[in-house]
Amino acid sequence: MAAALATGAVCHASLVISEVFYDATGADNGLAFVELFGAPGTILDGMLLEGINGSDGAAYRVIALTGEIPADGVFVIADDTGDGTSLVANIDLVAEVDFQNGPDSIVLRNAAGVLDALGYGNFASAVFAGEGNAAVDVPAGSSLARLDPLLDSNDNLADFTELDTPTPGALEVTMVPVPPALVLFMSGFAGLMGVCRRLRSARR
Repeated sequence: MAAALATGAVCHASLVISEVFYDATGADNGLAFVELFGAPGTILDGMLLEGINGSDGAAYRVIALTGEIPADGVFVIADDTGDGTSLVANIDLVAEVDFQNGPDSIVLRNAAGVLDALGYGNFASAVFAGEGNAAVDVPAGSSLARLDPLLDSNDNLADFTELDTPTPGALEVTMVPVPPALVLFMSGFAGLMGVCRRLRSARR
């Protein structure tokens, strides 16, 4: 039972960053995106997405999030082309999310503190604001994607992999009933929970 509760807590206790595309081939404008994964219905108003500069640890970009996690559990924040539109598919929110190439970090926070953080690149002489060990700095045209949105080991290197073809909003989702014990354990969530799994084969 303890193992089941732990798995459920990892699944939907908080939001996680599930995919980031920060370096397009050519101009990034309107192509970059950040994908979040969490419990359907989670309200994002009041949460912030921050770009942390590896050179000095300062937040060079702060994005105020709005909206809520949709029924499939996946929320895509797409880069603004400059006129309120974006070239990204499956958009839930348009904002300036053209984050810098590594070594940099992206932090998701609410009023209580940091919910998730992803650092990518070589931080030998840079300020790291991610979790555990930094993920690789992927080449232009590739994204960083979480291997399994249900799992967060708090180590970016272990949790994220390079994805040759970015997939905004393309998590495979199966809706299943939540066992009563999990309902009690995660009292903040009601009804059905979206339990999702990103196919590892699609990430290779």
